[in-house]
Amino acid sequence: MTGLGGLTVLGAVLGLDGTSVGQFMVSRPLVAGVLAGAVTGDPATGALIGAILEIYLLVSYPTGGSRFPDGPTATVVAVGVAAVSPDGAALPLAVGWGLLWGQVAGFSVSALRRGNAHLVPERLEGEGGAIARIHLGTIGLDGLRAAAVTAAGIVLGRIVMGTLTTSWPIGVPASRALLLVGGSVSIGILLNDWGGLRKRGWLFAAGLLAGVLVGALGGRFG
Repeated sequence: MTGLGGLTVLGAVLGLDGTSVGQFMVSRPLVAGVLAGAVTGDPATGALIGAILEIYLLVSYPTGGSRFPDGPTATVVAVGVAAVSPDGAALPLAVGWGLLWGQVAGFSVSALRRGNAHLVPERLEGEGGAIARIHLGTIGLDGLRAAAVTAAGIVLGRIVMGTLTTSWPIGVPASRALLLVGGSVSIGILLNDWGGLRKRGWLFAAGLLAGVLVGALGGRFG
């Protein structure tokens, strides 16, 4: 299957970057999309999916112990699903499946963290080696979790894609407009979190202008 092995490895690495190792921000959807697109041989589509998911997931703040969608998994899965279908339905269905599977991956992160709590003995009397082994073990488990969830999401998503693309009711322009509407809702939520229209009116105006320009250029050159 197209790029499944490479995407699985990439999902594991990006999953680790999210929390366990590094946090170098390469796990952000925009970057993850480009990397996943490079694996599948279509970095442009990967960048497009990453940009869309970045907009959708900007409102998810990974603070405290809260559960939130797993952005890197959602992005890699979405790109991996879109790679097998050139049909106009591929983009919206892949993004939708990525968002859904990001929620599933989010549950897996929470479950692993609860499980990690049972790996730590009640007393560690200054044994640095034991602490290091437990730490490395939990990092390894997180990598395996990310790899397994990524691979499962891509395989299941490609099955779903095969059954739904032929019955997708709208064309490419309408599909892109649908994604734009969803992204606008997400941006509206983010604007509200930043103080609302009265305090951030300039931000709204800049975003509106950018959207109009991108839409005009897309219609002219697309």
